[in-house]
Amino acid sequence: MAHPFSSWYCRRGKRLLDVVMAAPLVLLSLPLLLPAALALAVQNGGTVLFRQLRPGLHGRLFRLYKLQTMTDARDAHGALLPDAERLPALGRWLRATSIDELPQLWNVLRGDLSLVGPRPLLPQYLPLYSPVQARRHLVRPGITGWAQVNGRNAISWEQKFEFDVWYVDNVSFGLDLRILVRTAGRVLGARGISAPGQATTEAFRGSAPHPPTDPVA
Repeated sequence: MAHPFSSWYCRRGKRLLDVVMAAPLVLLSLPLLLPAALALAVQNGGTVLFRQLRPGLHGRLFRLYKLQTMTDARDAHGALLPDAERLPALGRWLRATSIDELPQLWNVLRGDLSLVGPRPLLPQYLPLYSPVQARRHLVRPGITGWAQVNGRNAISWEQKFEFDVWYVDNVSFGLDLRILVRTAGRVLGARGISAPGQATTEAFRGSAPHPPTDPVA
């Protein structure tokens, strides 16, 4: 059986779907983004956007955009406070509704992201991936993905990467539509926003070797 990368969808159709869907979504999101931006400007002393370098297709770095949901509150020594103490009610709500992710539609139009794909993580994780886990960078990262609709931050890093690699090996138009529909359901239910006992999720520190599982769900 031919690998999905050889299909017309992977070579041309996926990018076409991204542009056709992201362009109108940018306009439709403005009534949500503008009041959120104003509220964050008041909360954060004028700072609205969070910008951070993330690895994209083949590990190439790009600048990711999100709404700045956390404050820069620091302790008496100038060190940033823990995430839970820097995430006020407004930030928690924006994360729960995924409104904070809407600026990434601009990344989609630029070609940095796809609507669907493995989430772009931190550059410092790159040397920690196993050869199998590193295959998540064989496709353009996404705003949502197979791992996000199967647990998001409520599952382990190893489970996320298994879902990511399974997606890479099975990417198709039908699978992307399935993920987009399930994403809408998870956003409405605000499920899997954070890891158990965490405001967001724990940092990835590498994986011990373990037998692979079938991440189809």
